[in-house]
Amino acid sequence: MAAQLASAGGAEDTGGQAWAGRNLGEGTSHTHLFPDDDGAAVPAVVRALAALRAGTGDEAAVVAALAGTRVFVPVLAQVSSSTVTDAGFVADKEADMALVSLRAADGRAVLPVFTSTDALGAWHGSARPVATDVRRAALAAVKDGTQQLVLDPGSALPFVVRRPALWALAQGRGWTPAYRSPAVQEAVRRCAADLPGVVSAATAPGSGVAVRDADGTEVPGGGAGPELAVVLALRPGLDRARLDDVVARFQARLSTERSLAEDVDSMQLRLTTAGGAGAAGGAATGRDRLSRPGR
Repeated sequence: MAAQLASAGGAEDTGGQAWAGRNLGEGTSHTHLFPDDDGAAVPAVVRALAALRAGTGDEAAVVAALAGTRVFVPVLAQVSSSTVTDAGFVADKEADMALVSLRAADGRAVLPVFTSTDALGAWHGSARPVATDVRRAALAAVKDGTQQLVLDPGSALPFVVRRPALWALAQGRGWTPAYRSPAVQEAVRRCAADLPGVVSAATAPGSGVAVRDADGTEVPGGGAGPELAVVLALRPGLDRARLDDVVARFQARLSTERSLAEDVDSMQLRLTTAGGAGAAGGAATGRDRLSRPGR
């Protein structure tokens, strides 16, 4: 430690290389992509998150506000090789830089991104913030097989960007939640058509759309999923065998729909009777069947 302190402010780095003549500024590989960036959160994103928390906004507005903005991805550096110089200085010869990846409750890889350096620092004091535009972060996530982004993990209101929204950001296009998509609604109705015992099929927000903030208040967006509920209304009187057959045939049809594969991250199937609460044959209300049509 004494040797390291003695080297501070010297004419050479710890490897013995002179500082004089080096260009670490404009035009080098070290040039910052956002040279005037103060590390603060983008105001439009802050406003969209505040509106979501207040109940006046939705998750589609948050994703729209994120499009084209700068975010920070956390990178951790770990020295893989070092040496001690003749002067007693510890010199790093090699260091590995790695993006941080998380795991969701269902096992899928999640890329954490942050609106500000303060948010990243509060989450992990040793992580280094690397500024990038959100589209590049989304493209990198898609390339690595990561299916979700989580915005500001560890904050009062983390926000999950699920796979369809992640793909939309990567492609630079707008995103409509599956529960509001006319194409998804039509696909669900088409899959239910002519099935024996099925009266109707509809879509609604799933139980995973909402999330709770640090105070326990429910916020209508930013949850990890499932984001789509498919409500299948059945004719009363179906026994268990017929109920299972109808559900299996319906799910088989759903798996072939391209719009569902592209626009739905995960869904839950809710069975009801046409004029009552629970489906016949012992399928109790609330026992949703969960599936993930995404590819």
